[in-house]
Amino acid sequence: MQESGEQSEYVYENKGQVQKVAESYSARPNAHRTSSTKERVKSAHAQFETANALYQQALDKFNVGLAAKVDADRSQVEALVQQQRVISLDTDLAKQKINLARMTGLPPNDDYEVTDSVPFQAAPALTLDGALLRAFANRADLKGAEAQIRAAQRTLAAARDERLPSLSVSGDYGAIGENPSHSHGTFTAAATLKFPIWLGGRTEGDIKQAEASSAQRRAELEDLKSQVESDVRNAYLDLRAATSQVEVARKNLLVTRETLDLTRQRFEAGVTDNVEVVQAQEYLTSAELDVINSVFAHNVAKLSLARSIASAADSLQQFLSLQ
Repeated sequence: MQESGEQSEYVYENKGQVQKVAESYSARPNAHRTSSTKERVKSAHAQFETANALYQQALDKFNVGLAAKVDADRSQVEALVQQQRVISLDTDLAKQKINLARMTGLPPNDDYEVTDSVPFQAAPALTLDGALLRAFANRADLKGAEAQIRAAQRTLAAARDERLPSLSVSGDYGAIGENPSHSHGTFTAAATLKFPIWLGGRTEGDIKQAEASSAQRRAELEDLKSQVESDVRNAYLDLRAATSQVEVARKNLLVTRETLDLTRQRFEAGVTDNVEVVQAQEYLTSAELDVINSVFAHNVAKLSLARSIASAADSLQQFLSLQ
């Protein structure tokens, strides 16, 4: 039964490795990950192009005397900042591609393109009670713990059976004589009944040891069930919070885009300088990053929920949408 427990631990650890690879592809826990970094690079390039356009607009207005030199300089600084972000994120993307290749068994280099993206997709319709039922039914570590309890119970039953008397029967049959024509049959039969009179202490010790082992296995199972329920509930809360974050971040992105468009129109009309334009562009950059981070958090929360109910490897396509 020990082998069964070790196999269950291997299955669960293997599913954990699936989550690590998926997280490496989809987002960043503490550093940029491949897919989210790719989205950041796209956003940085778009912001760089916008900053360049604003700089060219401010420079043209300065050349015709409609704007101060400080406006053109301010726009140029913003364009250079965006260019630095592009360079930094391009480097991060190359590093993450190397890390992803190493984790998936490919040559550790960045000479390939990540064609699939991991966009936002609503989580499968799964209630908390349903997730708990699936976890208790499918978790390999729980099955291993239950198998160890059954093994301990059988060991205890065997120890108690040592108190019972044992009966053994043996016999043989053969032929004896000078030759086959002058021989006759012979046989022996015996029965032995044993009572463990002098083994009471050792038997009692075996029973106590088996009872202690069984109690320990039961306590481990209860603790593991509590841990499983905690994992599922935490993942469910993270998923609910991440879903709300995505909704808020998307609304904020729409507002900041509209604000940038209106601010650029005001600057073109000469109503204001480009300070408001630069600030609006920075707000838009922050809003785009918030959307990327919130989608990442949502995907990781779905992966955590899938792993907590023991289906990260089996139901990856159900929880993540690759495009």
